[in-house]
Amino acid sequence: MKLIVIGLGQCGSRIADEFARMDKRARSQRNVSICPGVFAVNTDQADLSGLVTIKPDHQHRILIGGRKTGGHGVGKINELGAEIARADADKVIDALRTTKRFYDADGFLVIAGAAGGTGSGAVSIIAQHIKERYMDKPVYALIAMPFEHEEKTEERTVYNTAVCLKSISSVADAVILVENQRYVRKDFSLR
Repeated sequence: MKLIVIGLGQCGSRIADEFARMDKRARSQRNVSICPGVFAVNTDQADLSGLVTIKPDHQHRILIGGRKTGGHGVGKINELGAEIARADADKVIDALRTTKRFYDADGFLVIAGAAGGTGSGAVSIIAQHIKERYMDKPVYALIAMPFEHEEKTEERTVYNTAVCLKSISSVADAVILVENQRYVRKDFSLR
C-alpha cells in the first residue's frame, strides 16, 4: 500500500520525517517506494526547520497560521490549532496535489500527537478536507499518545487528547494509536 503522509504539529511532523527517511532508504536499497509524497504541517517555523529528510521547500514543509502565531506555534491550545487548520486547509490540500506520483497513492496517512496544540487540533480538520476532496481514497490516522509524565504535569494534555481522539475517530477510516510510554522502557528497543 502506498500512502501520502501528512505530519501535523511537532510530533506528527517528526514521525512523517521518519517515514520520508525510511522511504528514501527503501528506494535506494530495494528500489521500492511506499510514500509518493511526505509533508509536514505546523504553526511553528523552527520545528519545520529542524526536520531532516522532508524536502525543505514550502510545498512539503507547510507553515500554517504564520500571521496569527508569528511562526511560534499555538502553545498547546488545540482550539487555536483547529481554527488555523480550518483557515489554511486549502494551502495543505493544494500542496498535496503537487505530489508527482499522486495517483500512485492508495490512501492518506495523517499523523499527530494527541497532546499538542497544532497536531491535535488540526488532524481531524485536515483529514475531513482530504476525505471531501478525494472520496475514493481512504484516510488513516496515526495518533501518538502522550507520555505518562505529560498527563501528570501538563493541564491541557488530557483535554487535548480527549478532543483529538473524539474528533479523529469520527473522520478517519481507521485510527492507529501509538503509546509513547512504551518506547521509553529500558527493556524495549526499536532496533
